[in-house]
Amino acid sequence: MNKSVKRATAWIMTVFLLLGGIFWVVSAQEEPRQTVTFAVEGSYPPFSWTEPNGRIMGFDVDIARALCREMKVRCRIVAREWPALIPDLLAHRYDAVIAAMSMTDVRRKQVTFTDKYAQIPSRYVAHRDTVLTFTSAGLTGVKLGVIRDTSQDHYLTAQFGDVARIVRSDTIEGLHADLFTGRVAAVLADAAVLDSAVLNTPGGGAYAFVGPVLRDPAWIGDGFGIALRPQDGPLQQRLNAAITAIRAKGIYQMLAEPYFSYDVYGY
Repeated sequence: MNKSVKRATAWIMTVFLLLGGIFWVVSAQEEPRQTVTFAVEGSYPPFSWTEPNGRIMGFDVDIARALCREMKVRCRIVAREWPALIPDLLAHRYDAVIAAMSMTDVRRKQVTFTDKYAQIPSRYVAHRDTVLTFTSAGLTGVKLGVIRDTSQDHYLTAQFGDVARIVRSDTIEGLHADLFTGRVAAVLADAAVLDSAVLNTPGGGAYAFVGPVLRDPAWIGDGFGIALRPQDGPLQQRLNAAITAIRAKGIYQMLAEPYFSYDVYGY
């Protein structure tokens, strides 16, 4: 074999090995997951709650399982407290967060989101006898309850933090207790959650929605999305396709009906 043929053969073998290596790396990186683990908040009805026997239920749980069926993967659901949801996601303790999480610019600096899967406004709830004016002057010195580090917390802090007294809870149960014991004059949260966890509980008939309906995406976000690690592009694409599919097939609407009397997909 002359030198030209040897050089040509060596060059072909080098290209083949390089291409094979690239193909192996791409294949390894894009190999579909066989199980997707979703984290929910676990105490935020109707989106998620935990039964006394430990079973996690709710709209977010039903949607996660439907998406897994559409993607043909096994589904695992775990519950985490709200403040830990994003840190534990970034620490690779699970694959995704589905927890009625508003897609805000602040959160987009840490995680990436799927397309929205729901969108509801935020509302205040107060005792029916309470008269409030939702201006800086009207809320001066007023105690307002909110769940810590939520979109509503960020809104209240920015809009009224210098005049109102903001009382932060870690859970919806804490928010409920603060309102019912009179520790706060009003609470602010997702409207559907307040309807389920406050107004439709024993004694809830004495309370009502008050004040403005908050929909400003600058504070409330562009709807609820499933949070993912920024590098999980392939999973994001599969979840987006699955969200589109379950809506097109009517599965989404069927799952939403037991929880909501309106189109929770939103405006």
